[in-house]
Amino acid sequence: MNAIEITILSIIIMIGLGYFLKRIDFLSEKDIDPFNRIVMYILMPCMIFHAIYSADLSLLPKLGILPFIILASSFATGIVSYLILRQLKLDDITLWSVLVTVMIANTAFMGYPVTLGIYGADGFLRAIFCDMATLCIFLILSFVLILKFGGTVKTAVRKIALFPPLWAVVLGLGFNFFNIPIGPVIDNTVNYLGQGAIPLIMIALGLSIDFSALSRSKSMIAFTSVMKLAFFPIVAFIIVSQVGLVDLQHTVSVVEAAMPSGMMSLLLAITYKLDYELTSDCILINTVISLITLPIIIMLL
Repeated sequence: MNAIEITILSIIIMIGLGYFLKRIDFLSEKDIDPFNRIVMYILMPCMIFHAIYSADLSLLPKLGILPFIILASSFATGIVSYLILRQLKLDDITLWSVLVTVMIANTAFMGYPVTLGIYGADGFLRAIFCDMATLCIFLILSFVLILKFGGTVKTAVRKIALFPPLWAVVLGLGFNFFNIPIGPVIDNTVNYLGQGAIPLIMIALGLSIDFSALSRSKSMIAFTSVMKLAFFPIVAFIIVSQVGLVDLQHTVSVVEAAMPSGMMSLLLAITYKLDYELTSDCILINTVISLITLPIIIMLL
């Protein structure tokens, strides 16, 4: 087996384990929230911090273009999706419930384990920079939804300012740039905690799988799956080819763009009182579909 097959099969097994544990009532959907909180507030920040802290910052000018690839792909996909959804005469709540799922990619929860497993530390570092674009998209959509459905700018800014992965990036860059030592004990502790992020993420994804969603929202699930898993990475591929990116710069950008819809789109749906069940259905099913589309895209690259 090659690295791609091993990584994808490992991810499928971990997701399958989560689904199996739910089926035998060892864990339940109630456990998803605490799992995600542990990942979001502890494990993933440790994972990001350790990767950036130990990275070669001389690559920074080279990596700076990656967030713009994801941003451009997201906005292109969002604009085309918006025009199509408008033609379908959907109400605003349904339209934006779908739109957030096609614009926000799971560049972290799915992107990190895939890039780390297949492309190693160099690929993972590039995935972190791609994920910075997702944070920007989340912020922009937050302000758009505030203007559209109400809410306060203060609340949106506070959510972003307190977002732990953002601080992991800032602190990782700061400690690395100023060569601040953290000592072997802290270094090992942060590294060990970071290693726990991937299996917990995958098990939580398995717990969230609900195949009944197919019958509830099949037309919008089909639409979001096509736009997110096909159109979005095609746009990214065109952009990276046009700007002349090569090697890991090219490959990781397209792979990150090919990730399924991100869980942060569900947070937007809940916060701004959209149809969060529709958003959740679209996220869950296109995550499952991505286990087929991702290996195909990776092998084509």
